[in-house]
Amino acid sequence: MSAESTPEPGIPEPGASSPRRRGKGRRRKAPSGRRKALLVTAWTAAGIVVLGGTGAGYLYFKLNGNLRSVDIDQALGGQRRPEKVDNGSENILVLGSDTRSGSNRKLGGGTDDGSARSDTAMVVHVYKGHKKASVVSIPRDTLINRPACTDTHGTAHPAASGVMFNSAYSTGGAACAVKTVESLSGIRMDHYLEVDFSGFQQLIDDLGGVTVTTTKSIADPDSHLHLKAGEHTLTGKQALGLVRTRHGVGDGSDLGRIQLQQAFVKALVDQVKQIGVLSSPKKLFSLADTATKTVTTDSDLGSVNSLMDFADGLKGIGSSHMKMVTMPVRYDPADPNRVIIAKTKAKQVWTALKNDRPIPASATEDTATGQAKGVVSAS
Repeated sequence: MSAESTPEPGIPEPGASSPRRRGKGRRRKAPSGRRKALLVTAWTAAGIVVLGGTGAGYLYFKLNGNLRSVDIDQALGGQRRPEKVDNGSENILVLGSDTRSGSNRKLGGGTDDGSARSDTAMVVHVYKGHKKASVVSIPRDTLINRPACTDTHGTAHPAASGVMFNSAYSTGGAACAVKTVESLSGIRMDHYLEVDFSGFQQLIDDLGGVTVTTTKSIADPDSHLHLKAGEHTLTGKQALGLVRTRHGVGDGSDLGRIQLQQAFVKALVDQVKQIGVLSSPKKLFSLADTATKTVTTDSDLGSVNSLMDFADGLKGIGSSHMKMVTMPVRYDPADPNRVIIAKTKAKQVWTALKNDRPIPASATEDTATGQAKGVVSAS
């Protein structure tokens, strides 16, 4: 038996008979309205909090009251988890959620019952010394064996085989998403950050837009994005369209969308690092207010002081010191609208991060990519 065919926890066999959620249509089919990705990184929310958290008294309590947190360690306390690695590094699971309640409802798509999905997931590994980071995107269409977990309300959820990765969040929220990522990677998540749909759009508008360059025109009626080739300062609505778009870019798959998201993140990180030159207290507070309303954190980061300390450890990491990859996958031969983990190569990625080492280039060679690399870049 080859290394690629050796069964591993959390990874279903290609073509296995276990129940799976099958996609309809071909890989290039545009997604339904509810399957919309959004993306923000730890640096975005945390960096803005540092800037806006300079006030005292009322401002501090106002920002502190905005924050929402979930006690993931308590929810998963009685369950088997990877041990924490005491080597000076940190691992953060960053999720984008598309809750359809409240202000998110007017953004369209999905359901109106207040349920939520996770369409974007990244593992952010901050290396010892906090001077550089690696970011691993996990495609939501990846077929996995989801582990049993208990959510933050104490409800137990059974394991499931051959299901999409993003079913973890819709099944058991943040705790089950963390448990699933830890099962796949073998790495303990030190922190959790989640950003909601409408908050992402408002955050970009409060920033004054994010500047990117497109090497070719993008026209996607499903995400309502129309950009000619060239430099653009994206509004919140355009930025949301960019991180959602997949139709007409690359091979039309979710992997191509991830490549657009990764390019946008680099532009966003650089934009946030420049906010320090602003002199308007009102604008800085507006940014901090939006950021703290937008994020949900683990309980360890659930206060302005904690988030400020966390952000202070990230502020030296610019886009040039970030390596962004997609978890190695290949298209499922039984369903081209789904992907399966390339186990040997994925293990290279996770082993490197566990040992606080750079991800080897060989880990992402000859894997499914989405063919959208280079379409968008930071200006």
